[in-house]
Amino acid sequence: MPYIYERDDWPHFRWSGDALATKLAAVRHRQGLLLGRMGALGFESRSEAVLTTLTETILKSSEIEGEHLDKQQVRSSIARRLGMNIAGLIPSDRHVEGVVEMMLDATQNYAKPLTAQRLFDWHAAMFPTARSGMTVITVGAWRTDENGPMQVVSGAVGHENVHFEAPAAPAVDGEMSVFLAWFEGRQELDPVLKAGIAHLWFVTIHPFEDGNGRIARAIADLALARSDESAQRFYSMSSQIRAERRTYYELLERTQKGDLDISPWLNWFLDCLGRAFEGSEQALATVLAKARFWDRHQGAPINERQRAIINRLLNGFEGKLTSSKWAKLTKTSNDTALRDIQDLMGKGILLRDEGGGRSTSYSLADEEIG
Repeated sequence: MPYIYERDDWPHFRWSGDALATKLAAVRHRQGLLLGRMGALGFESRSEAVLTTLTETILKSSEIEGEHLDKQQVRSSIARRLGMNIAGLIPSDRHVEGVVEMMLDATQNYAKPLTAQRLFDWHAAMFPTARSGMTVITVGAWRTDENGPMQVVSGAVGHENVHFEAPAAPAVDGEMSVFLAWFEGRQELDPVLKAGIAHLWFVTIHPFEDGNGRIARAIADLALARSDESAQRFYSMSSQIRAERRTYYELLERTQKGDLDISPWLNWFLDCLGRAFEGSEQALATVLAKARFWDRHQGAPINERQRAIINRLLNGFEGKLTSSKWAKLTKTSNDTALRDIQDLMGKGILLRDEGGGRSTSYSLADEEIG
């Protein structure tokens, strides 16, 4: 049975427009609601939502390929590159910096044309040492297949599952020229559907020695940013694909071994995107809770020390908050810390915890958390 790229009608994809129309309309409606809701937040909350979303996108896209990045390094790298003033920034290694650089270029510069050179730059940024693990690879150029045909696999080393074999290396340059011309061309095609097709098409070609899955998802994110007409990311398709990884690979394999009717793939892509919108509610719960809190207390006489500690509590404070911890975190005396605490208790924002043993501790009132 031939792969789809070996068929005479390649790459003329087709799908059932009528069957997808209702689902696409529902997804677009939910997309608009989410963007509207997040757009109504203040600048600080929106920035934090973007930081949270981009961090999860990069982490989960790498996890799909079996690579686990340090969350704090990723978060710090994004924050520095976006000029965000957040606490707890730490240095990031050059591999993390490269992955972040690729994703930010895809999403923040979404209107910039996608070219072969831009993809080469992404690839070089992802592999700054020209190695994938212990293996030397060709970086910033299409693959050569010197070590045999490119097979698309998933699973742990020694237990790989081969899903399909990509086009031979001599065909890659021509295949990518057609793909890039289509991607930047004008078609009567919804940008969300274009994101789903682009993801599948790029993965089919698999033009690089490594990193193809992550770049395919970055291309899809670029297309989705175009559909949003915004560089601000409030949902993560990669996080949802990570949650559905088995289905993702199974459907990818079936599609490669089918014909050019990609309706099942696009149906799944739209469903997955819808679930990504749902997942964003959970991922951004802390950001939304903080926004609701500060909306309720807009204009209240809360000093900067109190604001900093309240934000820590809303982010999920580790351990118990005591007056001595307050004093240490805010670099003030214990007397000042206690006055700050008592002031917030008087406003109904903080409550004294029951019990407590040797040290009295405090928590946000329940109604302030939701």
